[in-house]
Amino acid sequence: MASSTPARARMARYLPILDWSRSYTRETLTSDIVAAVIVTIMLIPQSLAYALLAGLPAEVGLYASIAPLVIYTVFGTSRALAVGPVAVASLMTAAAAGQLAAQGTPEYYTAAILLAFLSGLMLTAMGLLRLGFLANFLSHPVISGFITASGLIIAASQLRHILGIEAHGHNLVQILATLWAHLDQVNWPTVALGVSATAFLFWVRGNLKPLLNRIGITGTLAGVLSRTGPVLAVVATTLATWGLALDDAGVATVGTVPQGLPGLVFPSTDFGLWGQVAMPALLISIVGYVETISVAKTLAAKRRQRVDPDQELIGLGTANVGSALSGGFPVTGGFSRSVVNFDAGAQTPAAGAFTAVGIALATMFLTPLLFFLPKATLAATIIVAVLSLVDFGTLKHAWSYSKVDFSAVAATILVTLGIGVEAGISAGVVLSLALFLYKTSRPHVAEVGRVPGTQHFRNIRRHSVETHPAVVTLRIDESLYFANASYLQDYVYDRVVGDEAVRHVVLMCSAVNEIDMSALESLEEINTRLDGMGIKLHLSEVKGPVMDRLKRSHFLDELTGDVFLSQHDAAEALTPGDRPDAA
Repeated sequence: MASSTPARARMARYLPILDWSRSYTRETLTSDIVAAVIVTIMLIPQSLAYALLAGLPAEVGLYASIAPLVIYTVFGTSRALAVGPVAVASLMTAAAAGQLAAQGTPEYYTAAILLAFLSGLMLTAMGLLRLGFLANFLSHPVISGFITASGLIIAASQLRHILGIEAHGHNLVQILATLWAHLDQVNWPTVALGVSATAFLFWVRGNLKPLLNRIGITGTLAGVLSRTGPVLAVVATTLATWGLALDDAGVATVGTVPQGLPGLVFPSTDFGLWGQVAMPALLISIVGYVETISVAKTLAAKRRQRVDPDQELIGLGTANVGSALSGGFPVTGGFSRSVVNFDAGAQTPAAGAFTAVGIALATMFLTPLLFFLPKATLAATIIVAVLSLVDFGTLKHAWSYSKVDFSAVAATILVTLGIGVEAGISAGVVLSLALFLYKTSRPHVAEVGRVPGTQHFRNIRRHSVETHPAVVTLRIDESLYFANASYLQDYVYDRVVGDEAVRHVVLMCSAVNEIDMSALESLEEINTRLDGMGIKLHLSEVKGPVMDRLKRSHFLDELTGDVFLSQHDAAEALTPGDRPDAA
């Protein structure tokens, strides 16, 4: 029995369903089914809309909302995350597949499926290798800037469906230019439908729930009804198009949507194509995972639950593989549907599986009703959804807080808008890493002194402290590595050169968590050069793991001074009986 417990724990590590299913009750089942019904109602028009955004047939959005939800139920750790097509991943799919083939062609669909498959393999491999920490290298301001720019591109790309004209492009400049060139071809019945649907959805988002509350409908029921705006818009515009024969007046509709569940689809074995979509798939993986883990952690915190970032990689990865094998395109954890799932009372990932059942039933029996659904209505759904992602407040906040972060956010937005989403997210990744290197290459170094009457040491420029002319204590507020090793050398030399009274330099290492080989060589060089000046080098408050590393080198043997447990010990040893000066 004892031996089986560790084995069960190991299995539950990769199959979280084995953990939460043990405490599954009838009450939990009821909560999950209610949440699933609500999310299904919301997800049907969303799935169709995001397939349209990705440049794929409408039914592909439904396919991408079935298998991924079931698979995430088995492998995911978030109790409320709802996986499926989302706006940014759909736009990135369209951008990547559009570079390889024209929309509507079998080659385009093949590329979209392969993007999901490769993205899934990459995410799963990263999860098995426990590389979830890599998402931390994308700074939140940069991601926010990318999503803001993507939201603008998505909204602009859907104007062609609202206006009933042809337009194309992978960035805002191209899209607006082609829209302008075709303005003389505007279809006014389409405009009437599209603008009406858009205005209605905006009104629903901000006013329907308060209206329901005023007439006495409150609580969960009000929340559910306030989410039905897209469904109402779909029903109303579909009936209008059918009843008024607006398709004969040039209103573009979804048309025939195949009934039935998707069959098993095998991704292309053309490895040349694999090479072409590998980088876009990686970028989709990164963006999708960052969005997924952010949503999952936010919702988990509200219920004092936790998610496993590495297992989330596996959950999202296998969901994408499942999407590809069932004829879908890249999926991720959607913010809006996950919040709805959470608010509706979903208790376990099983709610996602029940949602998949609802989508599957819709795919089997309701698709004939979508024939007269205007594409303008789906475009309105997308526009209203993505404009909530646009947040120029990030620029204002970044400007007031950090000009460096502002430049990174602004650059990401401009690159995304001017060149495209792939270039934008690539710029975001590079800028995030560049910002990290820049900030840590010039670490904060403070000369410190003793706070009178205490054993505490603080910056001499910020506090009234005691110092001694023969002792210079420098507190290093960053780990030491190749990018800042030379900076520390220059800082130490600049401080002691010309100050004939200095006999001791103490490097206070309380904030140093790592010293790499380059930094070790710099410390050795500092020790040698200070020795030539008649100055001893000392260390204080060195952390255990850092000390263990130093002991494996010759540095401590050659150190001209000592290593002190605390800065107080260093001050007591280096200034015995001396009267300090007030600084």
